[in-house]
Amino acid sequence: MDLTDSGWVITLIAGVAIAVGVVGVVIPILPGLLLSWAGVLFWAILGEGSDAVRWLVFGVATAVALLGALVKYLLPGRRLKGAGVPNSALIAGGLLGVIGFFVIPVIGLPLGFVLGIYLVERTRLGAAGAWPSTRQAVAAAGMAMLIEFTAALAVAVVWVFGLLWSDWQLP
Repeated sequence: MDLTDSGWVITLIAGVAIAVGVVGVVIPILPGLLLSWAGVLFWAILGEGSDAVRWLVFGVATAVALLGALVKYLLPGRRLKGAGVPNSALIAGGLLGVIGFFVIPVIGLPLGFVLGIYLVERTRLGAAGAWPSTRQAVAAAGMAMLIEFTAALAVAVVWVFGLLWSDWQLP
């Protein structure tokens, strides 16, 4: 490895962006999947090796990211509709989650989300019906996070294989 060569710096920056993106799915401060995808884009534009390999890897990573984003919104949303959780509960959960994040850093986000959903559902359904509905909403949010995490991890794996393929200059 030649330290005067900028290729390793580009690869390092892309790798850090992708890794931070994967972690960013779990830590809601960072735009996880988008950051992982942007790391692959950065590598595709400025990286070294075969142009065809880099752009092929970027295309596959883009397809994986788009599919992950689509499934992330469709699957949990269908589950929430089936459970009868209204959009107003999700909006209240999101707003209280953001407020909670600033009041109690990091853990305030999930606490505020759950509290917001519970308060709307308690008003709508009463105390007995609020908890089952809140559990459904939290399970759907967890499913969305798991889907996005899987997609970001898949983008990272695609990039690693592309990096190896590009460096080894396989046919």
